[in-house]
Amino acid sequence: MLPDTEHPPVRRTYSYLGPAGTFTEAALAQVPEARDQIWRPVRNVGEALADVVEGRSDAAMIAIENSVDGGVSTAQDALATVPGLRIVGEYLVPVNFVLVGRPGTTLADVSLVAAHPVAYGQCLGWLSRNLPAHAHLPAESNVASALGVLDGTSAADAAIAAPGIVAHHDVTVLAENIGDNPNAVTRFVLVSRTVAPAPPTGADKTSLIVELPEDHPGALLELLEQFATRGINLSLLASRPIGDALGRYRFVIDADGHVLDERMADALLGLRRFSPKVIFLGSYARADRAIVRYPQRYSDDVFVEARDWLRGLLSGEPEA
Repeated sequence: MLPDTEHPPVRRTYSYLGPAGTFTEAALAQVPEARDQIWRPVRNVGEALADVVEGRSDAAMIAIENSVDGGVSTAQDALATVPGLRIVGEYLVPVNFVLVGRPGTTLADVSLVAAHPVAYGQCLGWLSRNLPAHAHLPAESNVASALGVLDGTSAADAAIAAPGIVAHHDVTVLAENIGDNPNAVTRFVLVSRTVAPAPPTGADKTSLIVELPEDHPGALLELLEQFATRGINLSLLASRPIGDALGRYRFVIDADGHVLDERMADALLGLRRFSPKVIFLGSYARADRAIVRYPQRYSDDVFVEARDWLRGLLSGEPEA
């Protein structure tokens, strides 16, 4: 059959924190279905998610957590307040940095370094050892800092950037692997409009945002018991202020398992009874593909048998 040249396949659009050469672009490059599609660079998380909600993009890649600095508060707050979104994938990107300058620059020429404050903090040890007299020029992004150095609009002599910058711009790499933590990793999530969760893989994660009903002794313990009594491990528990009053917090939660697992579904029902607001962000395959382990007493069969037992009691069936 000849290809339908009159009706070519519709290309999908993906928003990501740009411009080209960012860690977010490296995360998007891991998405098989995004290859050869339209990649839309944006300036911040809010713009990326607005693209999805308003239909300019089919999905957006955003950073959600860093192994050095913890949760990305702007992303967590946006997911808590923007309705109609669902996490459909998770991707991990090793975080290492390069120091770049204009062609012809050497390390000895560097006295002012441009960088995003987070990146600067993660490279401060290396900079203190190798450029002890340097000064820092804060930048809105690492790519912007490098472009400013390259085109002369920045007063900096060099910039900290992701290694991907060299694939897009004619910069001189003055030093590689300048991050202080060689094990640093950033976790990214792919966010689409609300869709049904993909089937369980056995190596899944469920993301939620939950508000406490009131501030009283043991309130957080009651929330956590919804998971503990069902054998569910939490890989992330972070608090964020709701913003309407002092002392009011919502909790960002990553739980091991899938909403179609009996134990997870039962936990969500418990949370719904307990909390005034539960936001289900999605169940999706873990980036590391690690199989979720749990005690046999929390298997699906045990929950199904317990429900059947209760139905038998209510129907008057004789107990075996």
